[in-house]
Amino acid sequence: MRKRFTKKQLDVMKVLWESDAPLIASDIARKEDALNINTVQACLRSLIADHSVKVADIVYSGTVLTRSYTPVISRDEYFGSTCTDILGDGQKSVLIASLIDAETDPDELTHLEEMIARRKLELDKGEK
Repeated sequence: MRKRFTKKQLDVMKVLWESDAPLIASDIARKEDALNINTVQACLRSLIADHSVKVADIVYSGTVLTRSYTPVISRDEYFGSTCTDILGDGQKSVLIASLIDAETDPDELTHLEEMIARRKLELDKGEK
């Protein structure tokens, strides 16, 4: 079980999850108004120690070498394990039902149905 992120760590992770490429700390701070560079660097240190983020590369930022970062854990992995930690194994259906009730986009509901059907096939084939 991974520990839950603090609010600021989650802000950093959201920026990383939304990016297609690794980011340097100053880019993360620029993309999220609630973060300053010192907070981003502190969060990145703890996220690296927790194995949630890794150094992707050493790149130039202007004329200075700096690290670029990429997430190790995906958004789905994190929120899936967090929901299980909070709700326990028996209460997932309550969460899913509330999400379905709140959904207003028919395309999103169709996507959820497809995901459920795909998972059922995987379970029938013996995959986990």
